[in-house]
Amino acid sequence: MFSKLKKTFSKISSKVKKEASKVNVIKQIESSKLKKLSNDLEDELLSNNIAYGVVNEILDAVKNSNAKNLKLDLKNKLKEILSSEKLNILDTKNPTIIMLIGVNGAGKTTTLAKLAQKIKKTEKKCVMAAGDTFRAAAIEQLEQHGKNLDVKVISHNYGSDSAAVAFDAVEHAKSKNLDYVLIDTAGRNHANEDLMRELAKVKRVVKPHYTILVVDSLTGNDVVDQAKLFGEKIGIDGVILTKIDADERGGAIISVAHESGKPILFLGSGQGYNDLEEFDTDKILNQII
Repeated sequence: MFSKLKKTFSKISSKVKKEASKVNVIKQIESSKLKKLSNDLEDELLSNNIAYGVVNEILDAVKNSNAKNLKLDLKNKLKEILSSEKLNILDTKNPTIIMLIGVNGAGKTTTLAKLAQKIKKTEKKCVMAAGDTFRAAAIEQLEQHGKNLDVKVISHNYGSDSAAVAFDAVEHAKSKNLDYVLIDTAGRNHANEDLMRELAKVKRVVKPHYTILVVDSLTGNDVVDQAKLFGEKIGIDGVILTKIDADERGGAIISVAHESGKPILFLGSGQGYNDLEEFDTDKILNQII
């Protein structure tokens, strides 16, 4: 995990140390050499799916550092990007309503089930809402998760109003005094206006306490477009990245944190219900720097 990104930052340090042996601050390197060095570093960072805006910030941090402190300065810059205000979505508001949004294939439904498993481990109770009434087999997929976890799933027929499904789930939770409502939603393409109207309606009807964007870390820089559009059209409170175990580059984490300005809450790896770990900034930084 993140092996290519770790190699990139190691390569950056080596190149900078070689050129900066006779100056106090890296930006004092001879201008032609500094330009060549900056271009090389930019290419390295972009190849690891780090968004262009973030690349510029990292390059500025490099230029204003010196070779001796470069590793620490890089780590501090990334920590600044990755560290947002902590958000605990698994607090209880009788009930706490959590809505997951994102494109098809990002892993929303599986992530929803993993959250249900986390809730069960705290001896709290939840209900899941099959709000994706668009994708074939989406309802059956969530219902199977519900059976496996012994968690109630509220569902309607395909083509039904997803806001109505979510509303019924909230009412069920209130009547049964449950602690959480977990709402699955449709994906489609993030540029699909029908999807955005549907998600906006669900949010308007049930007023979730937390709207969480689920993104696939393997989609690279596309997570930036997703974070921007879902953030503008729907509004998000945090991000969950999936398939992180297969991500050698790691740039998606840095890019989506920078673009959204919202905390990364969990990292998903594997298909098991326990394969959802709380995001730890220091742990991630130690893996890439």
